[in-house]
Amino acid sequence: MAPYIYAKEAFGNFIGYEVGFVTWAIRIIAEATMYVAFATALGGTFPSLATPLAKNIIITILFVSLALLNIAGVRLTTMVSNIVTVGKLVPIFLIIICGLFFIKPSHFDPFFVEKLTTTPHFAAAAITLFYIFTGFEAIVITAGEMENVKKNLPRALLISLGTVVVIYALVMTVSIGVLGDKLATSTVPLKDTFQVIAGNFGANLISFGTLLSIGGICVASSFITPRSGVALAESKMMPAILAKKNKHDAPVVAIIASSTVSLFIAFSGSFAVLAQISAVSRFAQFIPTIIAVLVFRKTKKGVEHSFHVPFGPAIPLLALVVSGWLLWHVDVKSLAWGLGALVVAVPFYFLTKHHHEA
Repeated sequence: MAPYIYAKEAFGNFIGYEVGFVTWAIRIIAEATMYVAFATALGGTFPSLATPLAKNIIITILFVSLALLNIAGVRLTTMVSNIVTVGKLVPIFLIIICGLFFIKPSHFDPFFVEKLTTTPHFAAAAITLFYIFTGFEAIVITAGEMENVKKNLPRALLISLGTVVVIYALVMTVSIGVLGDKLATSTVPLKDTFQVIAGNFGANLISFGTLLSIGGICVASSFITPRSGVALAESKMMPAILAKKNKHDAPVVAIIASSTVSLFIAFSGSFAVLAQISAVSRFAQFIPTIIAVLVFRKTKKGVEHSFHVPFGPAIPLLALVVSGWLLWHVDVKSLAWGLGALVVAVPFYFLTKHHHEA
């Protein structure tokens, strides 16, 4: 709940509560998005499942299964998560290593497509790109377990983000080089790319790996999301019942609450739509944190800060400008859905405050 702490210290209890509440909402939306991604990938592998009804059935089964898995306790969830984590790396490295030998340079001509380089199209692509890089900020949660946090945490952030950038760039380069303009109409790009390289066997192998990869993210998300609600309850920001645990030490109430809300969100849209909403919702968390950095730069009377950002206020100001520019180009519906949790949080804040004052 680092964003909550930043916002509370910089702007007071109300803004802190808003950011804390929206942090939980962000994880709920992100979980729903990944469940839809799993159903979409499964539909791409088995065309008979690529229908709205089949999508909703798959999502429901996935939600119920993972909710029960989490209710069964941490040990079983961790075991499943470790297995799929190893398996999900296989398709990525297979695509990169094998695909480099099948790239056609002609597929990169023209390198810039004129109708896609206009500001609205570029902004829409940037929002989606922003979504696939979200999640790196979760590494700060491990700061309490690190030695020499001031030195190691910035390095960990830069190394992890840099590694992901390189891997994504290689995957995209190979996919474009192998598929060319067919990539634009592919719902399962990794499968289609490896099918060109290794035939049906390769396509089936990648399909399995892709489903395992997305499934792994779903398992991790189903574990983390309810615990954001628990953190809010333990901080007296939500009803205490959310922190109630069963005999397996699993927060059963938070699991059911998170899963139910996330399930209805998953029913509401496609992966592309939910991915954009998920990306937009992150700004409700990031923007207050960016502004808080500017606030913390000013030393309070009698308090000496060791917090320093290179280049003065330039980096947070640039981040604010880029964030504002991206949000300006988001359609109103996605903006309302993405930032709606800020409005929903208001009555909860006053109800919780009244309860603790009573």
